[in-house]
Amino acid sequence: MTTRQFTIPFRRAMHVSAVLQIALLILIWQGGEAIVRLFNLPVPGAVVGMLFLLALLATGQLKVASLRSGAKWLLAEMLLFFIPAVLAILDHREFLGLLGLKVLAVILVGATTVMVVTALAVDVSYRLMIRFGERHARLH
Repeated sequence: MTTRQFTIPFRRAMHVSAVLQIALLILIWQGGEAIVRLFNLPVPGAVVGMLFLLALLATGQLKVASLRSGAKWLLAEMLLFFIPAVLAILDHREFLGLLGLKVLAVILVGATTVMVVTALAVDVSYRLMIRFGERHARLH
């Protein structure tokens, strides 16, 4: 089987399967973690993975459509990733006083900041996608 015979069905499967897309995102994240540990870098592995993903998208090696439905699912289920923090609060009664209010304020400010920055990034990305899509349509 040639590389092309393998690549085309794999790319088609990537466009359809959210599970494969999520698996690819996890693989890229774990690759970033491996690079950080291998070279003892002072940055989180997830950041290195995101930079690698950005490079793949910017060079055209990976298409946005190959990750769209998996990314949508992860964003839709984002609340599930915050549940462990809530359970930790229930295990420690000292968080029910002033310390708890401070922690709650940090969580709320942090979550709000993440949501606002994510919304701005999505908005900018969408505007760029539309702008470049219009340019691409005019060229063809």
